[in-house]
Amino acid sequence: MLELVDISKHFKKIEAVKALNMFIEQGEIVGLLGPNGAGKSTAISILSTLIEPTQGDVRFLKKSVIKKPSPLRKAIGVVPQEIALYPQLSAEENLLFFGRIYRLKGSTLKQRVNEILEQIGLTEKRKALVESFSGGMKRRLNIGVAMLHSPQILIMDEPTVGIDPQSRSYILETVKRLNKENQMTVVYTSHYMEEVDYLCDRIYIMDQGNLIASGTKEEIKQILSSENTISIQADHWSEAFIARLKDHESVTNVHVEEKEITLITPKEVNLFSEIISMTDKYDISLRSLHVKSPTLEDVFLHLTGRALRD
Repeated sequence: MLELVDISKHFKKIEAVKALNMFIEQGEIVGLLGPNGAGKSTAISILSTLIEPTQGDVRFLKKSVIKKPSPLRKAIGVVPQEIALYPQLSAEENLLFFGRIYRLKGSTLKQRVNEILEQIGLTEKRKALVESFSGGMKRRLNIGVAMLHSPQILIMDEPTVGIDPQSRSYILETVKRLNKENQMTVVYTSHYMEEVDYLCDRIYIMDQGNLIASGTKEEIKQILSSENTISIQADHWSEAFIARLKDHESVTNVHVEEKEITLITPKEVNLFSEIISMTDKYDISLRSLHVKSPTLEDVFLHLTGRALRD
């Protein structure tokens, strides 16, 4: 349905995207992941026809849209990372305004506004000014604006940043429902791996402008089929303990959180007894130590050496 073919994008001396190839099939949810500076936003901007690539082609239904973007623009709805609403207008007035930009008129526009307000759970707030909304309500209205013209493809750039758990859950369920009931194709970027695991059929992972992995969730996780992911949990860490783990010849990656350290090691190496000795040596009160099934975050850490939220 939608393809990026050998896409590169240069900004002066910076090559933000390097020979990127992606394909998106009708009716699937595709995740695009990567740390800050990976090139995701540039790829999304090219997919959205906001900027042209330096090299390569964008094809919609097998036809290039680089010079004639109108067919793709009519088919997509974009949910930007930043809230794009008029705070001094009501929810209904925002939808009416953007609906007219989409060239919706009369009874058709009014019907779509009513349908969208129902879908995003804001019917009772239709007359309230956006400036009085919570972050979650603004996010939901932002999504509503992108859906007004019934797009075939919904591009969502980190749509759940900075909102409460209830609104986040509501948005995820809305995406699932749109995909299932309307066969809407979704391109989804997020820094929350559990969202991607829950929503996406296939995943692309970018780093430093390059595509470094792609496939289904199961295929991505198989990248660590020859590795063990070891979880160490304790109430506190010492810098010396962390440094020792990072310097260990059999540890390929170390991810440190407040009360958990995750290691990636070769499957044939058993470090349990050594880790226990190290916790004794560095006065670490060990709470648990176990091998866990690899997650998408573990794969990301393995591929880039960085946590996704860095």
